[in-house]
Amino acid sequence: MAVSETIVREYFELHGFLVRQCRKYVAPNARDEEIDFLVLNPQPATGAGAAPLPFVLGPDDLPRITSAVVVVRGWHTETFSPARLAGAPELFRFVEPATFQQAVRAFGGGRTPAKILVVPALPQTEDLRQQSIALLSAKGVDAVIPFRTLLAGLIEHVEPNRNYQKSDLLQTLRVLKNYDFLHGPQLDLFKPRRRRGRTPPTADSTK
Repeated sequence: MAVSETIVREYFELHGFLVRQCRKYVAPNARDEEIDFLVLNPQPATGAGAAPLPFVLGPDDLPRITSAVVVVRGWHTETFSPARLAGAPELFRFVEPATFQQAVRAFGGGRTPAKILVVPALPQTEDLRQQSIALLSAKGVDAVIPFRTLLAGLIEHVEPNRNYQKSDLLQTLRVLKNYDFLHGPQLDLFKPRRRRGRTPPTADSTK
């Protein structure tokens, strides 16, 4: 989970948010923390909140968010299908009134922060995708951000000729990009690569 939270923190900081982690320690025999981050945008875009935000957020949507509670679910081998969501009630603890109101008090100033869930992926098929969105929305979640969006944004931001020694994550991405393992937001790293040192047999070589 630490790596997933680092990705989320770096992404929000990249977009100018102030990020506060609710708790640095792990209590013995404690369940997962309901809220991972409180994020505050000190310079929201003009007219923030005037128009409804999409449920699945992209980088262009973040400037319109003034504040949010953020929950990270880095279950990277799973898709948040309707069946998975229905079987995981713990996902929605952070929208319960007692938990959410505690976060609201932490912000102060009468703000009502957005409730954002960072997810590994939504279903690919449109029907299941819309079912998942409807279920999440009905439970009180305001928006989701897929991890692919976060990673693509960080990769695009990193420049190979800069030294990100204050961030292990950005420095790692920078090294991978410098050695041509990453090519922008397409995430070519995950495409199969042809083995080097082997050439296809020619007609003459098979004789």
